[in-house]
Amino acid sequence: MGPARRDGVKRRDALLDAALRCFSERGLLGTGIEEIRKAAGASPSSVYHLFDGLPDLTLALLIRTFERLFTHLVSRVVPTSTAEEAVVALVDGHLEWILSHRDEGRFMYQAMAMELGTDAAEVLLARKAELLAPIVQHVARFVSEGSLPPWPTLLLDVVLLGPSHEACRRFLGGAPLDPAWMRSQLPKLAWQSVRPQTPRGA
Repeated sequence: MGPARRDGVKRRDALLDAALRCFSERGLLGTGIEEIRKAAGASPSSVYHLFDGLPDLTLALLIRTFERLFTHLVSRVVPTSTAEEAVVALVDGHLEWILSHRDEGRFMYQAMAMELGTDAAEVLLARKAELLAPIVQHVARFVSEGSLPPWPTLLLDVVLLGPSHEACRRFLGGAPLDPAWMRSQLPKLAWQSVRPQTPRGA
């Protein structure tokens, strides 16, 4: 990577970092691109050289957030050797990252609650599929051996991470949920929801 490319990456990250700070302080709907520009100490020309506008910058920050989250999840899930270990690692890894990166987690949930344009939604969906591929491939072995239900990836995601997403949203919104309880109980509950059922009398 040449000096010009490195400078461009640094300026881009500085703008994304500033956007995250502004969104955390004012919320997505209360933040304009001019406020982000000033927080980053960037010139108008440099902002619009890197991003088409606020929606494009917001999408870039959302993609960066998913890249960081899914990289962490891959590091937790792929080394596992059983279905139970994989499920627990997935749910606990998600909770661990969100609770350790609360501003990014809060932004992620706020941004995903907003309606993205068709093009942006397609870009985000494609990038998420790329990032999740190692986990999907790893979990497929447990599905094939019968230790996880033969459900589509989307359904597994809803069942395994749905309660954790809801708990994180509420916690980040100020609900009196105990993070220690979330990490001690939700991964176990996720596994109980998909583990193979022992026939009666077995």
